[in-house]
Amino acid sequence: MTPINKIQLLLLSTLCLVASLAHANNNITPINIAVLKFGTVNWTLETIKKNNLDKKNGFELIVTPLASTQAGRISLQANASDIIVSDWTWVARQRGNSSNYLFAPYSSSTGSIMVPESSPIRTINDLVGKRLGIAGGALDKSWLLLRAYGLTKGIDFNTSVEKVFGAPPLLNNILQQNELEALINFWHYSARLKAKGYREIINTHQIIYQLGIKQKVPILGYVFRKNWALKNTNAVNGLLTATRQAGELLCSSDSHWAAVLPLTRTKNQSTQEQLRENYCKGRVLAFADQDKKAIADIYAILAKTGGTKLIGPVQHLDPDIFWDNN
Repeated sequence: MTPINKIQLLLLSTLCLVASLAHANNNITPINIAVLKFGTVNWTLETIKKNNLDKKNGFELIVTPLASTQAGRISLQANASDIIVSDWTWVARQRGNSSNYLFAPYSSSTGSIMVPESSPIRTINDLVGKRLGIAGGALDKSWLLLRAYGLTKGIDFNTSVEKVFGAPPLLNNILQQNELEALINFWHYSARLKAKGYREIINTHQIIYQLGIKQKVPILGYVFRKNWALKNTNAVNGLLTATRQAGELLCSSDSHWAAVLPLTRTKNQSTQEQLRENYCKGRVLAFADQDKKAIADIYAILAKTGGTKLIGPVQHLDPDIFWDNN
């Protein structure tokens, strides 16, 4: 562990201790959630805090902003936070390493393939021979699913495109400078491109549909330790309820949406509207057995395409990774 990570964990542990002492004599359970400083989940968390939805649902939300996804995972592994936001792929792999993490769905918003409006690229077939930007690295789920879809059409995208990996904002800029011909990026970066007139070729949910899975599944969720959750069941369920309530406020009330606009880091109205639309489309209002089955099927595809670098030795998704809030 690097010195920076040690310092981060010390600070997180101190915050957790202070929060626990502050609430020791109250019936309200503190929940320490560590999230990316500029992640879109902050729109939800900020709305929960501003409207006291946490206390109304029996918990107090304590948000610790971090600089990277990896820092969040380290904080959870070190018991320096109660909850992080991650995907079910990571949770499944950790369960294979004897960790007892659980996943509670939060968002189904997902990435897409974007091109300039004037581009001749109309279908994934047209990507062959093109310079393709890929956010998230070689193990990005959208990229792996595109590869799987390509193989059903006789196309090996791993060898038939010029791959350019990079950070999401950097790739957006490179595309706008016409140094890329297409780009796979996370949903909120694709939304920014849409607001500027860029065109979506296909999104990840549509790719999944073409692979024979007809369910729109959640991608991101709250991740927490099973033992902790079983001791704080009401607080966990309270967070899920507050999350749904915050989403409803953001999607139905212009004033509540306006309150989080600074967090979008854009003053462009068209971009703000596109971000709001995509955020609202990604809300998870229900989660049933057919969703779990669909996720397991997608996991199997990812395991085949991404191999052990993505999922380690865990070839099949453990159905017990999902939180049962009944």
